[in-house]
Amino acid sequence: LGCYGDAHAVTPHIDRLAARGMRFDLAYCNQAVCAPSRFTLMLGSHSTSTGLYGLGNRLRESLPGAITLPQHFAKHGYRTESLGKIFHIGHGNEGDPASFGVPHFHDKVIEYVDPESTEGGKLTREEAYFTNQQLGRIKSLPRGAAWEWPAVADEAYADGRVAAEAVRRLQAAAERKGTPFFLAVGFARPHLPFSAPKKYWDLHDPEALPQPVRERPPEGAPAVAGKRGGEISNYKPVPEARDADYPEELKRKLIHGYYASTSYVDAQVGKVLAELDRLGLAEETIVVLWGDHGFHLGDLGIWTKHTNYEQATRIPILIAGPGVAEPGATNQPAESVDLYPTLAELAGLPAPTGPQPIDGNSLDPVIKDPTTRLPNHPYHAYPKQK
Repeated sequence: LGCYGDAHAVTPHIDRLAARGMRFDLAYCNQAVCAPSRFTLMLGSHSTSTGLYGLGNRLRESLPGAITLPQHFAKHGYRTESLGKIFHIGHGNEGDPASFGVPHFHDKVIEYVDPESTEGGKLTREEAYFTNQQLGRIKSLPRGAAWEWPAVADEAYADGRVAAEAVRRLQAAAERKGTPFFLAVGFARPHLPFSAPKKYWDLHDPEALPQPVRERPPEGAPAVAGKRGGEISNYKPVPEARDADYPEELKRKLIHGYYASTSYVDAQVGKVLAELDRLGLAEETIVVLWGDHGFHLGDLGIWTKHTNYEQATRIPILIAGPGVAEPGATNQPAESVDLYPTLAELAGLPAPTGPQPIDGNSLDPVIKDPTTRLPNHPYHAYPKQK
């Protein structure tokens, strides 16, 4: 993101959001995996408190009485809605329909437009995972392409459709005078595959994008700390062998795809924010931009996430709207579990009390004064066998 200092990023809409809010420069997720990271946000609880470490973990089987972030708002009169990728759906997990007062607007995570990307429209390994199909025979399915860039409209992919639906939901919210709303809008990119319209690829010169500098583990790092292969091996033309070296052209294409996908999502965020402004809702709406984890792009020889290293654990947290005293940035460490109590305090609601453990701290004092200091470390865990 440009607002976090990446000179190669093309993210003008997110950068403008950062310019009118508080940017947390030391923000971290609590586990660098989609499903558990989202659980930590929605519950305000660390994985070590809940035992929810896996992609297939079901929230209500472990914590049937939990009060999630949107449920807390619903208790106090908010209409709660969700669109796109909010809770993780896939790998045997069905998300948490109980969290929202309106049926979830579900769309794809793994998506292609070009039939060549899926060997003529076949079910691919990652699509099977994310749609809970044929989970017992994943390795027998074909691999989908790691990227594609057709010249199509934004709504050819799920993130464009989610943005369009979010605009419609905001319009409906503006008509419901007196009913506060909690709208969770989830975009999939830059999650693999790097499927994005060509115009976003064209924003970037692949020869100019940064390449990995160090492709070896840190000196003395235990083997358990690293990662080779993993989900990226389910995409072609990535080598399937965990210890395989990636050709330079493959690295360059993956990095180009990541930047293009980020620019694509930035444009969708811009559409939602523009409608919030057009409807006159921006001054009375708290906006949070959050990412569920970071991403390795070949650094330390690692691709994707699932580590405790900085690249996997670092995330953006931007908060704008009522309650932000002055736009700016802070080095106060922040973590995903902090957002639940923070949003409750910013909205003037009682602090959450569970029944699940509430491990987060409200960042409201920092938002009012970025020099304020709260507990000085975030907590991240990733379970791996030695």
